[in-house]
Amino acid sequence: MGLSVDYVYLDAFTRYGPPVPIATLSALAFATFMALTAYNYGGNLILSSMGAEKLDIQLPEHREFHNVVTEMALASGCPMPRVYVVFDPAPNAFATGQDEKSSSICVTTGLLAVLNREETQGVVAHEMAHIRNNDTLVMMLVSVLLGGVALLADWAQRSFFSSRHSRRSGNKNLIIVIPALLLIILSPLISRLMAMAVSRQREYLADATAAEFTRNPLGLAHALEKIRDAGMPFHKASRGTAHLFIANPLRRRVDEREGKMADLLSTHPPINRRIMLLYQMAGLHGAQAPDVQGSMFKVQ
Repeated sequence: MGLSVDYVYLDAFTRYGPPVPIATLSALAFATFMALTAYNYGGNLILSSMGAEKLDIQLPEHREFHNVVTEMALASGCPMPRVYVVFDPAPNAFATGQDEKSSSICVTTGLLAVLNREETQGVVAHEMAHIRNNDTLVMMLVSVLLGGVALLADWAQRSFFSSRHSRRSGNKNLIIVIPALLLIILSPLISRLMAMAVSRQREYLADATAAEFTRNPLGLAHALEKIRDAGMPFHKASRGTAHLFIANPLRRRVDEREGKMADLLSTHPPINRRIMLLYQMAGLHGAQAPDVQGSMFKVQ
């Protein structure tokens, strides 16, 4: 994008332009800064953006949550993560952190109010699975870098369509200008699609790993059912952080569909399909669970 701005807007690589590609070097420096910031401080930035607060052990539900995290840390073999809570009625949870030693698990007060201990254990096991599988680092980097790409694209678009550009670029080669414009417009979409694809695959793996930790797939299945049925969006989440959560906090309909288009646009696999697979892991013959279309079927 920086190279596109240099060519179209600043007349770089011509006798009228600057001797060095200023926009390209600026974009490279900005991207490097964002990557280093994401790696070293991304977890804290995400927690701060969500309004996460430390637990109050005097509260029974906070104390129980802390105990469950301790149990799952032992079961997974991971160090005890930092634990936080967000005061919001929408039931949801996420994990973040650079590695196992710096990881954090955060849940909403709505989740602690809705779920029982067994279901909370399933959710915590799911988040511990993300930590154990190194998903937190990948998704943390994606979250911060996705915001960086959006900022760069916005800056490039403003430069591209400025009045100065309209005076200078009348004789530019369209073979160069059109691909540059497409790159500026499509780069945020491409980066978001990459984040969604990574998130969908890691959610399935985390569900399976959580069942391994707890030996109780139904705990997580019942938790996902309650999260689904609550139907409340988590307003502090954004499109850049939605892939971090155990269930899509934005509550978009596309996340409950299947097919190539839904797979391309959703941050999470369909929650009904995840529930179905967990029921199948439990091996309960005759137990009922919703399939991906929301209808009822019997696990064989």
